[in-house]
Amino acid sequence: MNDGGKKTDEVASQERDVSTASAPSEDSGETSGSERRSYERFDTRIHVDVTSGETFLFAYITNISEMGIFVRSESPLPIGTELRMRFAHDEGGELELSGMVVWINPLRANGDNPNPGMGVRFESLTAEQREQVVALVRTVAYLQDDTQGN
Repeated sequence: MNDGGKKTDEVASQERDVSTASAPSEDSGETSGSERRSYERFDTRIHVDVTSGETFLFAYITNISEMGIFVRSESPLPIGTELRMRFAHDEGGELELSGMVVWINPLRANGDNPNPGMGVRFESLTAEQREQVVALVRTVAYLQDDTQGN
């Protein structure tokens, strides 16, 4: 994921707004949001199991691109954390991918953050995994366009 800002899980607050338009990108320190992203993101809601060492999170992907995902979580892992993610893909199977946390949006006690979670960039994808991710992103984009009447 090409985001260098700050963003964190769980089921209790899943229904809140999941907009990430203000999330800064990793590509440049001068422009903000989608202007700095190399790959278009698409809103979605896909269950994901995230593991890192002995840490295990049940969470949701709330947007996806060819390079990474945003994992909605009230317990985001620290920037730089390497993790494994497992989630369903468009052909009914599962994808298991490696990634790294590149930014977090922590849960704030005063409730002024409706979208806690972490931006995860995919790492070390095989050609087959890359094809599966691209196919999944295209499916999400198609379904999103279809529901918007485009």
